[in-house]
Amino acid sequence: MRQQKPDSANKTPQGLLTLATRQPKLATGILAISVIGWLFLAWIAVDMSQPFAQLTMPDSSQWGAASVLAIWTMWALMMAAMMLPSALPMILTFVDLGVRTAEPARGRSFVAAYLFVWFAFSAGATAAQWVLQAMGWVNPMIVSSSALLTALLLLIAGAYQFSRLKQVCLSRCRTPMGFLLGEWRAGVYGAFVMGVRHGLFCVGCCWALMALLFVGGVMNLAWVAALSITVAIEKLAPRGERLASALGLGLIAAGLAKLLVLVS
Repeated sequence: MRQQKPDSANKTPQGLLTLATRQPKLATGILAISVIGWLFLAWIAVDMSQPFAQLTMPDSSQWGAASVLAIWTMWALMMAAMMLPSALPMILTFVDLGVRTAEPARGRSFVAAYLFVWFAFSAGATAAQWVLQAMGWVNPMIVSSSALLTALLLLIAGAYQFSRLKQVCLSRCRTPMGFLLGEWRAGVYGAFVMGVRHGLFCVGCCWALMALLFVGGVMNLAWVAALSITVAIEKLAPRGERLASALGLGLIAAGLAKLLVLVS
């Protein structure tokens, strides 16, 4: 019987369970970080009257150091909650290889670098939120208040689904063993570089979908969860690239519908 390729094996439930069994503490820790992120988002979404939630929703004239830090923290935890589960096959495969070569510290370096990239992305998202709010295109609830912005974000996200950059980045995210063999570097610093590169591929794959958070709202847990599930299916499902194409068509159609309403 034909054997399964390592890349696909690592993404099946049985393959993931095998890797998680070899690294139970790491798998539990990554999922715990994701759960903490989701609980944090639920906390500020359910109780928007508490001080921290208020700091994440300033008026355009109320932005200060405390609000910037709170908003960045919100984005950073949200990115960790959304992206870590879909990165689990890559992380577990990398750490499993590191354990076999007696280099467990490389795993911590890889994960830290991956999170560093998304935390840097969160800084950019915070800046984008400030600019859009200053222009009056996003309200304090971090939801688009401009039909034109909504249409543009939908069209950009939809068109990007068919771009060459999206396809390249998605292919690297979907093949853990292929990425590791092609990007392998020795030492703890080498692992950090690999983590940064994998994080950049993930950003390249998902940034346009993350921009849709401004459409549905960061405080809308159902919208955040839908985007998170979409990213996971694209990266992990056997034919996830087909979903990416179908989603692209749907987003373009929704964007065009918004434009037609705007001009009518």
